[in-house]
Amino acid sequence: MAAAPGGGCSGSGSGSGSVAGPAAAARPKVAPSVDFDHSCSDSVEYLTLNFGPFETVHRWRRLPPCDEFVGARRSKHTVVAYKDAIYVFGGDNGKTMLNDLLRFDVKDCSWCRAFTTGTPPAPRYHHSAVVYGSSMFVFGGYTGDIYSNSNLKNKNDLFEYKFATGQWAEWKIEGRDKLWIFAGYDGNARLNDMWTVGLQDRELTCWEEIEQSGEIPPSCCNFPVAVCRDKMFVFSGQSGAKITNNLFQFEFRDKVWTRIPTEHLLRGSPPPPQRRYGHTMVAFDRHLYVFGGAADNTLPNELHCYDVDFQTWEVIQPSPDSEVTASYRPERLGASVHPARPPSTLLTLALSSPPVFQLPSGRLFHAAAVILDAMYIFGGTVDNNIRSGEMYRFQFSCYPKCTLHEDYGRLWESRQFSDVEFILGEKEERVRGHVAIVTARCKWLRKKIMQARERVRQKSKSEPEEEGPGPAGGKPPLPPSLLEVAIREAEAQPFEVLMQFLYTDKIKYPRKGHVHEVLLIMDVYKLALSFKLCRLEQLCLQYIEASVDLQNVLTVCENANKLQLDQLKARDAEHCLNFVVKESHFNQVIMMKEFEHLSSSLIVEIVRRKQQPPIRTHSEQPVDIGTSLIQDMKACLEGAGTDFCDITLLLDGHPRPAHKAILAARSSYFEAMFRSFMPEDGQVNISIGEMVPSKQAFESMLRYIYYGEVNMPPEDSLYLFAAPYYYGFYNNRLQAYCRQNLEMNVTVENVLQILEAADKTQALDMKRHCLHIIVHQFTKVSKLPNLRALSQPLLVDIIESLATHISDKQCAELGSDI
Repeated sequence: MAAAPGGGCSGSGSGSGSVAGPAAAARPKVAPSVDFDHSCSDSVEYLTLNFGPFETVHRWRRLPPCDEFVGARRSKHTVVAYKDAIYVFGGDNGKTMLNDLLRFDVKDCSWCRAFTTGTPPAPRYHHSAVVYGSSMFVFGGYTGDIYSNSNLKNKNDLFEYKFATGQWAEWKIEGRDKLWIFAGYDGNARLNDMWTVGLQDRELTCWEEIEQSGEIPPSCCNFPVAVCRDKMFVFSGQSGAKITNNLFQFEFRDKVWTRIPTEHLLRGSPPPPQRRYGHTMVAFDRHLYVFGGAADNTLPNELHCYDVDFQTWEVIQPSPDSEVTASYRPERLGASVHPARPPSTLLTLALSSPPVFQLPSGRLFHAAAVILDAMYIFGGTVDNNIRSGEMYRFQFSCYPKCTLHEDYGRLWESRQFSDVEFILGEKEERVRGHVAIVTARCKWLRKKIMQARERVRQKSKSEPEEEGPGPAGGKPPLPPSLLEVAIREAEAQPFEVLMQFLYTDKIKYPRKGHVHEVLLIMDVYKLALSFKLCRLEQLCLQYIEASVDLQNVLTVCENANKLQLDQLKARDAEHCLNFVVKESHFNQVIMMKEFEHLSSSLIVEIVRRKQQPPIRTHSEQPVDIGTSLIQDMKACLEGAGTDFCDITLLLDGHPRPAHKAILAARSSYFEAMFRSFMPEDGQVNISIGEMVPSKQAFESMLRYIYYGEVNMPPEDSLYLFAAPYYYGFYNNRLQAYCRQNLEMNVTVENVLQILEAADKTQALDMKRHCLHIIVHQFTKVSKLPNLRALSQPLLVDIIESLATHISDKQCAELGSDI
C-alpha cells in the first residue's frame, strides 16, 4: 500500500494491489542539537550533550522469534507499525491461510496475540495493510485453499481494525475496487490501475478511479510501495516478460508517474538492485530500503538503499557487531517461484559452525515496517518452502545528509566571490568561476590558470604602479580584478555544463526526445576529452547511449561522425549503429527522410553492419572513472591547492592557508564575513564562541568543510560539537556525528584527552562522565603516560573524585596495585 500526503501512516502489501494510507511518508529524523544553559554565572555557556541509548548504525539484530503457541510461522502476510508495536496479520503457514492478528512489543521484545472483537477478515494472503490515524485498514488478498488455484478467490473488500478497542469492522463501500490502491492481480490478469477511497467517514465514501499520466509502471504484482517526500515509489515486481528493476515515482498532487533513470550512475558505482518480486521496501528520512525477494532465481540478502535526493543506489554494509547467528547461502532456485505455489526447494541451509555474526537469510514474501529509526522484518519463505517466524531489527542511520555537492553547486549558481573569468570561443563569451574549485578538479584548466597568472605577474613587473586615491579621495578601493583566462577550444554553453560538473559531480540529464540536448552533451564530451576529465567522459557517454531513440539516432550518429572523435566513434557510434540495425528498428530508420541525407560512408557502414554484424569482444581493461569531487577536494586541502590559497586562518596565532570561496560555500558565517567586512590583511582568527579548538580539532573541521569528512577522534568531537551552531553550516550533520562519536567511543585509552577537551569546552556532563570512567578504571588509567601531563587542576579533580567514590578498603587495594 502507498499513501496520500499528510498524516501519519505505514503500510505493506503485495498481491492484490499495493496500498498507501494517508501519508505513509517516513517521519523525518531530527539530529541532536546543542543545548546551552544560560543561567550559569559569568554568562559561561555550558555544553550539555543529553546522552541517551545510542544504537550502532546499520546494525542487524535478531529479536525473539514468534513462538508457535502465539502464532504460526508465515509468509505473504502484512505487518504495520503502531506506536511501539508491530502488528502481523494473515498470510499462510504452508498448509492453510491465516487471519490471526499478532502483536510484537518492540520495547519488551515480546510476542502476544492482539485483542480482537467483531468479525475479522476471512483467512487470506497477498493482501495489503496500512495504518491511518488509530486504525489499521486491510484490503484485498486471496482466500481459499492454498493447494488449489481453482478455488482461490481474489477479494476486494476493506476492513478496519481499531487499535484502541480491538474492534474489526468491514467497510461497505459503493462503487468498485480515498486510500490509494495501485496495481496488483485480480485473479485473471496483472493490473496497473489506481483507486482511492476516503477514510474519514465510512458511511459517506466510495471508490474513485484515478486518471494516471506520465510513465506509468507496467502491470505487476508482488511488489512493495513506499511513500517518501510526499511521493509514492514503486520498485520492480512480477510483470511476466516485462519485469525490470525500474524505480517509478508518483506525484500525488499532479497524479503523474515518472521513471527514475539510472543512466546517470557511473560505471563502477553501485547499480540498482536486481529485478525481483516478493521483496519489501520501506522509507526512512530521504532513503528507500529494499530487502529480499526472488531475484533471477536467487534469494539475495543484501540491503539496498536509494537516496531520493541524490538519486543514487548503494548496498548497505552492516556493522561488524550485527547480532545474527545464522545465515542461508543463496543458491540457484530449484524451480521457478510462483506466488501461490513456491517451489519445493528454494535454498540450501548453511549454518556457520561455530556461530558467527551474520545477516538475515534471503527470503521472499516477508513483511517490513518502520518504528522510530529502525526497520523490523518478520517472516517470509526461506528454505525448502519453510515459513519463517523470525523477527529482525535494522538500525537506520539518521544523520542529516551531506550537503557538500549542493553547497558547491549553490556557489556556482550565484557566482559570488568569483575570481576567474573564462573567455570562450570566437565570440569571446565570458563565464565566471572560482580558482580554488576549478584548479582542484581539472589539471588542464589549472595549467591554463597558472599561465594566465604568470602573464599578469610579468605585466605588473613591466608597468609602473599607479597611485590609488588617498584617504580623502572619497572613493572606495577597487575590488581585485578577475583573472582572465582565454579558452578558444570551448563554446560557452558546453563549457557551462562542464563547470557545473566540476562543482557538483553531476550534469543535467537530457530530456527525452530533445535532440539538441543530446548534441549539447556530445559537445561536452568533446571538452571532457580535451580537458582529460575521465569521470565526465563516462557520464557523457552513458547519457548519450541512454538518450538514443528512433527520433534522434541518425542525428546522433551523423554528429559523432562529424566530430571525428575516435573514442566517441569507437563506443557511441557503435551503440548507434547497433541500435539502427536492430530488427525492430531497421525498417523504420531506413524509411526516414533523414536517412537520405546521411553521408555515403555512414550509409555504407549501416548496410555492412546489417549484413554482417561484428563479433562482440569484451575488453578486460577496467574503465577509468576518474576522481570524484570528494577525492579532489581532499587533495586540495592536503596540499594540492596551496598555490591558490587566498585567506589565512589564525588558530591561536598559528597561520593556516585556506580558500575563501570554499569557506564561503560551506559556512554562512564565512559567507557573511567575506561579503561584508573582509579583513584587509586577509587573516581571520578562529574560535568556536569564546573557545579556541585544538589544532587537531581544527584540522578535523577543515576536512568537514572541504570534503565532508566526519571521522575524527572523540576529543575532536567535543571541541566541534558546537561548530555547526557557530559557523552556520547548512545542517547539523557534523554535530550528529560528534554526538555519536562521544557516546560510542570514550574508552580508557582516550579518556584523559577527552577529559582535557571537556574541561576546556566547559562540557560539564562529559567531564563528569570521564571522571566516572577514570575512578572505576583507575588501575588502568594510572598507567597511561598522559596522566602525568595533565594540568594541576585536573589532577585535583581526579583526586577529589577518587576520594568521593572509593572506600578506604578500595583505596588500600589500589595502593597495592599501583
